[in-house]
Amino acid sequence: MLQEIRDKAQGWIAWAIVILISIPFALWGIQSYLGIGSEPLAATVNGVEITERSLESQFQRFRQQLRDQLGSAYRPELFDDVRMRKEVLNRMVNDEVLQQASHEMGLRAGSSMIQAAILSMSIFHKDGRFDQQTYERSLQLQGLSPAGFEERVRRALVAEQLTQAVENGTFITARELSESDRLQKQTREITYFTIPAADYMVDNSVTDSEVASYYETNESAFISPEKIKLEYILLDAEAIGETIDVDDELLRGFYDDNQDLYGLPEQRQASHILIQATADADQAAVDQAKQKIEDLAEKIRAGESFAELAKQHSQDPGSAASGGDLGMFGKGIMDPAFENAVFSLEEGAVSDPVRSNFGFHLIKLTGIKAGSVKPFDEAKAEVEKGYRLAEGEKLYFEMAEELANLSYDDPTSLESSASALGLTVAESEWMTRDQQTGPLAKPKVLGAAYSDDVLKERNNSELIELDSTSSVVVRVLDHQEASVEPLDDVRSRIVELLTRQKAEEQAGAEAGKRVAEISTTNPLMQVAGNYPVTGPITVTRNSRELPPALSSELFRTLKPQAGEISSGSIKLAQGDFAVFVLSQVTEGESASDESRVQQVENMRRLYGRSYYDRVLEDLESRADVQILLKQDSE
Repeated sequence: MLQEIRDKAQGWIAWAIVILISIPFALWGIQSYLGIGSEPLAATVNGVEITERSLESQFQRFRQQLRDQLGSAYRPELFDDVRMRKEVLNRMVNDEVLQQASHEMGLRAGSSMIQAAILSMSIFHKDGRFDQQTYERSLQLQGLSPAGFEERVRRALVAEQLTQAVENGTFITARELSESDRLQKQTREITYFTIPAADYMVDNSVTDSEVASYYETNESAFISPEKIKLEYILLDAEAIGETIDVDDELLRGFYDDNQDLYGLPEQRQASHILIQATADADQAAVDQAKQKIEDLAEKIRAGESFAELAKQHSQDPGSAASGGDLGMFGKGIMDPAFENAVFSLEEGAVSDPVRSNFGFHLIKLTGIKAGSVKPFDEAKAEVEKGYRLAEGEKLYFEMAEELANLSYDDPTSLESSASALGLTVAESEWMTRDQQTGPLAKPKVLGAAYSDDVLKERNNSELIELDSTSSVVVRVLDHQEASVEPLDDVRSRIVELLTRQKAEEQAGAEAGKRVAEISTTNPLMQVAGNYPVTGPITVTRNSRELPPALSSELFRTLKPQAGEISSGSIKLAQGDFAVFVLSQVTEGESASDESRVQQVENMRRLYGRSYYDRVLEDLESRADVQILLKQDSE
């Protein structure tokens, strides 16, 4: 039969078969090359995609900022990664809505504005001036390229324009000022005492029937979430690199091949005078700018001060005040035409007029800092780290492919894969969908773990890429469905809760009873009995003498009539109750003219921020926003 097929598979029949087979393969190949469907999406905003990759990058950057800000106080278990990831996604959606709206309004940030903003950032300054090496190192530490950072600056500048437009359009009336003074500077006189709930705590006051009733009524409060425990093989380039044997010969070879990594490139210090003429300027504007720069060049050749001319005429807001000084910088940051001119000048020389994307420049080279390379012995620690990382990455990609194949060939165990590669199988703690830590705390890991193939069939997962140099294969070790915890397991919690509730109810009832007893003839001091009394004291809205709940209630209480008092009670944070008397209210006075300016500015900024938030809410409500992040990240 096979021979018959072979004999007939000639001519047009064979060609028809080939064409039918080729079509799906061709389409699949095109899709693979174009990346169609290969990039999971976290959200779309009016059709603009926010990928899970970009979300993960922003999330990791946000978490690193938290770690940097908190230092040794940072404890990852205190932060809910799922909630933080959603918050980061919301910020990204807000930013995209804002960028689209700003673009429609015609708001832009040009290259000169971006450059000026970067040059003015003190984080990139050294000895009071912009330093190219500091700039590049800072970006490397953040995992950013100059182009990527400039895009972030551009978006921030565009967003700031809309913020300023809203804030600058905000005004404060005289009535608002006087009302603000009256309320914000108002003082109130209070006398109070506290009834502790602990005074009414009684053991064995809760019956079994009450416990059972509460359990049945609040069953949802005692649901133990679905849990999963995983075993996994983690493959990490840095860890692989640490296992590599090194010697001085290998390190010297790596050092010789990568000397640019262990030295400082040549840097130059220059000053310039800029007369703006953007690339889209009309010819008349270009001719006018060119004539002005040539006139300035004549003045410099005639002996006039370059720095003084820069202060008077340069249209670069970032450097004009300092005589055009741009500080030290290396290659790769300035406009190509500008950079070529700087690196072709001799120290002290002034260039002919140079045309860049920003306009026309006169450039004076004021200093040269020659490049240098660290000696091997001095750079050895850096060389070894770089060598291990480079070799670790090479081995990582080889091992990643092998791990993917091995774990697929034997899908029922990770032990054989780990043994073949000299790796170890690690075991996770119990994890819910919302609570994960460590290398498994990524949506795609949990997504794979809860997939039918891994969870139900108990097969190994595919190789999951965590980032560019680490990946993991997981396998379900144990699984628990969501379930209601047995009554016996939660009985003590319910008893404690109900006992506390009863005590608070009795304390509240006692507080209400004593409030009813207070009058001008039966003052609070008598009603308090044995409870210590605090006051009378005078407080403002921002005073810290009172518990927050009591302070809030005090300033909500009606102002008493002349010769009268107002009384009340409020539950405090720990369940205790405060009984109080408001005896006097003094309205705030208007500010002096000297302080009024700052007050107006503060109120305008506060109101402007509120109006801006409303504008953003309106833009979001009218945008087509689709959140596509599903169960694997919730």
